Amino acid sequence: MSESRNIHLERWHRIVFGRDTGDLQAMLAEDVVFRSPYVWRPYHGRQATWLILSTVLDVFQDFAYHRELIDGDNWALEFSARVGDLSLKGIDLIRLDADGRIVEFEVFVRPFNGLQALGATMAARLTPASPTGGDAR
Repeated sequence: MSESRNIHLERWHRIVFGRDTGDLQAMLAEDVVFRSPYVWRPYHGRQATWLILSTVLDVFQDFAYHRELIDGDNWALEFSARVGDLSLKGIDLIRLDADGRIVEFEVFVRPFNGLQALGATMAARLTPASPTGGDAR
């Protein structure tokens, strides 16, 4: 992995484990696309993606990364976490631009009951904010 990619990954870890929502927003490209494991249509833009990811940082408990597969500007990061009493596993697929900003972020989560708990908790927290672009239909 090149040194610049290593720097971006280290920055990502500082954001996630330090819950640094300010630097999270700075690392997102203006036109970032976020694909949720729970919502059919993607979310578009920095504000909507920031709102979702900063809420997830609050919702996930015992979060840990286990495997990181890096291919240039493309990352596949396997994680585990808890939402309430339920454990889940997931994968973050992240693509960076040439400046190290996130331009695509897609999440996969299993098992289904963990995904349901995550979706319900996120919906309860985000309903007043309602980021645009996502639709459960």
